[in-house]
Amino acid sequence: MVRAAILPAVGAPLEITGIELPEPGPGRVRVRLAAAGVCHSDLSLSNGTMRVPVPAVLGHEGAGTVVSVGEGVTHVAPGDGVVLNWAPSCGSCHPCSIGEVWLCADALVGAAGIHARTADGTELHPGLNVGAFAEETVVAANCVLPLPDGIPLTDAALLGCAVLTGYGAVHHSARVRAGESVVVLGVGGVGLAVLQSARIAGASTVIAVDVSPEKEALARAAGATEYLVASGTTAKEVRGLTGGRGADVAVECVGRAATIRTAWDATRRGGRTTVVGIGGKDQQVTFNALELFHWGRTLSGCVYGNSDPAKDLPVLAEHIRAGRFDLGAMVTERIGLDGIPAAFENMLAGRGGRALVVF
Repeated sequence: MVRAAILPAVGAPLEITGIELPEPGPGRVRVRLAAAGVCHSDLSLSNGTMRVPVPAVLGHEGAGTVVSVGEGVTHVAPGDGVVLNWAPSCGSCHPCSIGEVWLCADALVGAAGIHARTADGTELHPGLNVGAFAEETVVAANCVLPLPDGIPLTDAALLGCAVLTGYGAVHHSARVRAGESVVVLGVGGVGLAVLQSARIAGASTVIAVDVSPEKEALARAAGATEYLVASGTTAKEVRGLTGGRGADVAVECVGRAATIRTAWDATRRGGRTTVVGIGGKDQQVTFNALELFHWGRTLSGCVYGNSDPAKDLPVLAEHIRAGRFDLGAMVTERIGLDGIPAAFENMLAGRGGRALVVF
């Protein structure tokens, strides 16, 4: 038995209890978690914004050590440090065949399977494939990526979602170029990764926007050159900081209609607006036909940073080893499994950066 945080039903409080994991069969890997990040997507799964089979072990951003492997697993071995990959690509569907592995049609097939059982025999699903809110997990082999040398195992958990998403939003989706201006709306875990990535890309002006004035020091440490407290005049303030034009790139990390609209309005004519935040179906964003023509902006969604983890993880590792990307600076709280509900509340209130469950 290992301890885990279970979502018994959508909208229900998390339960911390013991679960029984199977031994890894063919093509499976058992991992002892070192840490798991508390991501806004976990909150979205718990409240029904995103659907997940329940009951489930939540948590999808994690890193740990391989305990054992099943038949046919050769890329990792017991004792290896690994990063969990919640959206593995199948390699054979249409998106994978054209190189868009982040849109793999079968990426979340594993989430519908039976992952573990409670002491009374209740079957549990793995939230977003990996069930990282647990002391140990058993996952498909393509859900584990070898941890590059020189990366702290605990902080490496952030590579499993926030960092790949934020880095990819800048380098793959928005394709920020040196000298451009960037505005980032939402300074949570992903927003902090976007700020650091914009700095790495050579952005000249990096504007962070958040509802909390207390996050200014955190944002500036991550690379923000300017900080704005979100208001009804945010887009106007961004234009004032960018020569009256608006930012070359806006990255929205909140997932609310009003914030997406603000990001669009804060983007210069011909600029790029990238939406990373995951919003509900009730969050309707409207544009009129004339403004779409006039402004000539590009509006794009961004799934998992449009990243290929197998290719991007070594690049990120080099930035981390060189001191250009600071994983530890993103963590504002280190907690146990019991602290996850409070971390959810902090996210809802707009407090802090990334909370990290440390086992």
